[in-house]
Amino acid sequence: MTSMNIGVINDFKTKLRGTLLQPSDTGYDEARQIWNAMIDRRPGLIVRCRGTSDVRVAVRFAREHDIPVAVRGGGHNIAGNALCDDGMVIDLSGMRAVHVDREGKKAFVQGGATLGDFDHEAQSHGLATPLGINSTTGVGGLTLGGGFGWLSRKYGLTVDNLLSADIVTADGDLLRARAEQCSDLFWAIRGGGGNFGVATMFEFRLHEVGPEVTTGLIVFPFSQAKQVLTRYRDLVNGLSDDVSLWAVLRQAPPLPFLPPEVHGKEVVVIAFFSLLPLDAVNTELDAVRGFGQACGEHVGATPYVAWQQAFDPLLAPGSRNYWKSHNLDRLADEAIDALIRFVGELPTPECEIFLGHIGGQANRLPPEATAYPHRNVIYAMNVHTRWTDPADDDKCISWARAFFAATAPYAAGSVYINFLTQEEGDRIAEAYGGNYERLRQIKAKYDPRNLFRQNQNIMPA
Repeated sequence: MTSMNIGVINDFKTKLRGTLLQPSDTGYDEARQIWNAMIDRRPGLIVRCRGTSDVRVAVRFAREHDIPVAVRGGGHNIAGNALCDDGMVIDLSGMRAVHVDREGKKAFVQGGATLGDFDHEAQSHGLATPLGINSTTGVGGLTLGGGFGWLSRKYGLTVDNLLSADIVTADGDLLRARAEQCSDLFWAIRGGGGNFGVATMFEFRLHEVGPEVTTGLIVFPFSQAKQVLTRYRDLVNGLSDDVSLWAVLRQAPPLPFLPPEVHGKEVVVIAFFSLLPLDAVNTELDAVRGFGQACGEHVGATPYVAWQQAFDPLLAPGSRNYWKSHNLDRLADEAIDALIRFVGELPTPECEIFLGHIGGQANRLPPEATAYPHRNVIYAMNVHTRWTDPADDDKCISWARAFFAATAPYAAGSVYINFLTQEEGDRIAEAYGGNYERLRQIKAKYDPRNLFRQNQNIMPA
C-alpha cells in the first residue's frame, strides 16, 4: 500500500460517497479499534462505506490492485478478522439501517447494524428473530457464521430465519441470494462466514416476541457446583422449547441481589429465559431452584431488549480476549469435573466458562440444510478468557488451552465457526464437517482467487 501512486488513491477516493482513511489521517487510529484489544493491526486503507455502491467500488479496487481485504461489520469477531495489516478494510459500520415490515413480519437489515440496532426497531413492533447475547455484536458476522441465542430453541438459528441477502461478490457484482435465486450462494452464506462476498443487506423472518419475557439469574455457591451441574444436565434433557437455560461459571459480579460476601467468589449462574409469562414457567423455575441452595435470585418479567443488553457490561470493548470452544452433544461427568477444576483456577476475575444451551428447533433441520452443520449440539461451551494487562497474556491463554485439551475427549468433535481464534485455521474443516467440500466448490465459483481470505478461510477447491 505504501508504494501505491497517490494519484491512484485520489482517483479511488473520488468514486466514494463515504470516507477513505489512510494511516496519516485524523480518525484513522479510532477507526481501527475493535472489540478485542489484543488485535492491533494497521490497514493501508479504511473505506468507511455509506452504501452498497461504495462496497462495490472498494471490492473492484482491491481486486484490480491485488490488495488484501478485511470486512468490518460490528468489529466483534474474536479473531480480529475485521482488520488486516497493510491491506484494505471495507468498513460497514456506517450502514446500520433497519426497516421492519410489520404486516409481512420481515426485517431488512444493513450489513453494519448491530444486534441492538435490530432489536430496537423490531421490538417497537413486538417482533424479533434469533440473535446473539451481546447487543454490540454485528448482525452480519453473527449471521454469516450461523447465529444462536435465547430464541434459538424456539425459532432456530439466525440463519434458519434468513430469507435473502444482498452480496457483493469478488468481481464487484451485486447478487441477491435466496432459496429461488443463487441458491448455492444462499446455502453457503448460512454458516460459511464471509468467504463468499460482502453482505450489504439481510432479509429476516420475524416472530412475535415480548415486549416482556421471563428472564433472570439464579446463583449457586461454587461448593455445590457438581450437584448443580448434574441436575442442570438432567433438567435440560427434558425441557420444552419454551425455556432456555444457560450455565455460567465465573466469579460473582457485585450484583445487588447477591450478598456482599459472595461478590468476587466463584459461583454457578443459571440464566433463565422463556417467552412465556412467569406464571406459566413456575414448574421449570422451581426445578432450577431445586438444583441446590441458591445464594441469590433475580427472576421476573423483563423487556426483551433489556435482557438482550443484560450481559453487555461483562463484554464491554477495550479488554484483551481469548476463546477456546467445543460443541457438546452431552454433558459428561468428566466434563463437569474439568469445569469445576478449571473454574477453581481462574487466571483473572473477568474469565468465565459458559454452556450456551441450544437444541430444540435449532436441531430439527438436517446437517446439510445449511452450511452450518451442527444440528446435534445441545451446548456450545466457550472458554471466555478476559483480562486487561498484556503481562497476563501467557497465563490466561495457557489456562484456556489447558481446559480445552482437558475437555476435548468429552466433546462432539465440532466447533462453532464464530468462536474460532486466529490461530485455529486447522479447525475450519472440523467446523463444517460433511459440508466442507461443498463449501470449497462454491468458494471456487464465487471467489476463485480467494480475495475474501481475512476470515475463517475456506480455500477454493
